[in-house]
Amino acid sequence: MISLMSSGGFALWVAGLGTPLLIVWLSRLRIGQQIRTDGPYMHLAKAGTPTMGGLSIVAAMVVGWILAHFVAHVNFTRPALLVILVTVAAGAVGMVDDWIKVRHRRSLGLNKRGKFGALVVIAIGYAVASEKWAGVDTHLSFTRWNSFGIQLGPVWWVVWATFVVVGTANAVNLTDGLDGLASGSATICFAILAIIGYWQFRHYSIYRVSSALDLALVAVALAGACLGFLWWNAAPARIFMGDTGSLAVGTGLAALCLEMNLQLLLPVIGGLFVIVTLSVVIQVVSFRVFGRRVFRMAPLHHHFELVGWPETTVIVRFWILGGLFAALGLGLFYADFLSATSLH
Repeated sequence: MISLMSSGGFALWVAGLGTPLLIVWLSRLRIGQQIRTDGPYMHLAKAGTPTMGGLSIVAAMVVGWILAHFVAHVNFTRPALLVILVTVAAGAVGMVDDWIKVRHRRSLGLNKRGKFGALVVIAIGYAVASEKWAGVDTHLSFTRWNSFGIQLGPVWWVVWATFVVVGTANAVNLTDGLDGLASGSATICFAILAIIGYWQFRHYSIYRVSSALDLALVAVALAGACLGFLWWNAAPARIFMGDTGSLAVGTGLAALCLEMNLQLLLPVIGGLFVIVTLSVVIQVVSFRVFGRRVFRMAPLHHHFELVGWPETTVIVRFWILGGLFAALGLGLFYADFLSATSLH
């Protein structure tokens, strides 16, 4: 418990105190957000707000995770290290994307193929290393390794893990459209994963996740980092996380669930990200097939803005929705635990 508090506490303070310094530095370099001309008109006033704030989240995560090991003498593990590395790598892709936007003064950075390709390469590298080096269980899982008894095997697990990582990274990226929406929602998800990780650590005989405590440290470090960043990212935001943050956060969320054997529980815990992504899919399919738009604008949060909801109302209501999904995920996990213990 001390290690968890240390990891989250260090990350919270690093993000909380480091983000204003980052704001000053980015402002001096004139690294400001470029706003889409086809987006909601009320967002045009946000042009020039410092972006690349995800640097603060990633740095706080790494610092919090490392320092917690020395405070509580917890062993470093390969699965947790892989989660850290793939999160940093995805953040680096986002940073390049953000930098191109700023340098060329446009709202689009890397082209879609370039960004997608880079994420796929990173995801494949992570998946292979996780299976070959970190010894991840390759069963298709819901709340534990033997949820369904379906063994994917090394090849199909790599394919599946790549899909999960790339899909989640893009889902969080799509959700990052309002001040504090993605960072606040992600904080809740990581907090739930920290609880689950600690529970898996206490009940190894059921879950068989040998690195559960270390993974919980990563989760709580990410929760603390996102929460500290949210202090400055809340509406009206003084800094945006940019793709640097959204791709890192989404990748970290996916990698944690893969290592903790929570693959199919991820869409429940991150239900808000799923709904936002589905709104984009529905909008695109409807327009291309029927020539009509279902929403005034996609992703979904922009639709409610154009309906007339104030931005803060949309954000808080989406946070509530995200919290309910995360709580449902925790409830399903605990219900399965009761079922598993009754069988022993």
